[in-house]
Amino acid sequence: MRRIALFLATNVAVLLVLGTVLQMFGVEQQLYRAGVGINLQGLLAFSGLFGMGGAFISLAISKWLAKTSLGVRVIREPANEAERWLIETVHRLALRAGVGMPEVGLYDGAQPNAFATGMRRDHALVAVSRGLLQEMEREEVEAVLGHELTHVANGDMVTLGLIQGVVNTFVIFLSRVIGFVVDRVILRNERGVGPGYFLATIVAQVFLSVLATMVVMAFSRWREFRADAGGARLAGRHKMVAALRRLQAVYEPQDLPGSLAAFGVQGRIATGLARLFMSHPPLEERIAALERDARQEMPAGVNSHTHG
Repeated sequence: MRRIALFLATNVAVLLVLGTVLQMFGVEQQLYRAGVGINLQGLLAFSGLFGMGGAFISLAISKWLAKTSLGVRVIREPANEAERWLIETVHRLALRAGVGMPEVGLYDGAQPNAFATGMRRDHALVAVSRGLLQEMEREEVEAVLGHELTHVANGDMVTLGLIQGVVNTFVIFLSRVIGFVVDRVILRNERGVGPGYFLATIVAQVFLSVLATMVVMAFSRWREFRADAGGARLAGRHKMVAALRRLQAVYEPQDLPGSLAAFGVQGRIATGLARLFMSHPPLEERIAALERDARQEMPAGVNSHTHG
């Protein structure tokens, strides 16, 4: 509950700070003198309600969305030895990570993938595809589970929701300000809200949404490195590296649907500018980061070629 309270408090703080800055610089008065009469405080409250409210609702229904969209079957009673091992492994890693035992689920996906989601770190959902269990050795699956439980322990779902809410608020707010400026100043419309406002608002919102997505995805990629490091601590670095190499060897995993894509162990692969919209870093970069950390942790005078 502390993370949820922090989520709400941070959103309110962002709105208060932005409102104070607008007042300090007299933005509303300057716009009024330019012929753009906007109640910026009211618009800011509207933007925060829909921008942050939408992110909060998405976070609140994330477990339900995952279960329904992917057909996740939560394991209440293990049906076989593999499911029993899965439950026991998640329980053991959850204790190490210092989080409550999450729900554990399976979904019928041929691609090797797993994800964690949920509003609270002690009531999360960790789900794996059947393809993950079939394509990977158990040590590799253990590392993947450690990766996902690190997401839970770090509160990544709440943090990503917070960032998404903040950028949504800015997108809604700025796009409407731009719409008013174009309509009143450039097109000189003085009869209420004209077509120029709606067209400019739509164009601005699309453009700003692209920039906002780049910000959110940059954070998502950064937290994947942290989750890999956490998986290495919980299960063993060699297991985490082996799991990532296995993902390299297997065919390219498909994206999880919608908002769940950022919560999988691996996302889509892209090149060029499209890399800015990737939710996960390339696997070779993640492996290199783990190997670099291992070298940094070596005692002085020891190198990777010394065997005894």
